[in-house]
Amino acid sequence: MVKLQEKSQDELTAWLPGMFEHYVAERVKAGEERASAEKLSDRQRAELFPDGAPVPDQFIMNIIGDDATVGTLWRGRPLGGTRDTWFVFNIEIHRECRGEGLGRAAMEAAESWTRERHGKRLGLA
Repeated sequence: MVKLQEKSQDELTAWLPGMFEHYVAERVKAGEERASAEKLSDRQRAELFPDGAPVPDQFIMNIIGDDATVGTLWRGRPLGGTRDTWFVFNIEIHRECRGEGLGRAAMEAAESWTRERHGKRLGLA
């Protein structure tokens, strides 16, 4: 069993640069030119995290298992999306905690969280 807890501003500030670096690296690995991937990353960061804080309907959560943070889950609505659809934009379980079912438990917690907020769908982006 895991619980989801919103990251503090300090945790978010520490997490964002690495997350966007990884995003750029994945796009480049998929064949996109680095300059294009960086431009898209910069635009999305400005839209979703102006001044380093998430816009409404974006939630960056610690995944807590056995009273310790074991990963991060980012879920939200796409800008301009419908009110009943939420997406998981990023989920990562710390390497040393993988293989214990924590990712599945985090997704189940995200599904419950979505239903509690009257969401009808939770997708992967």
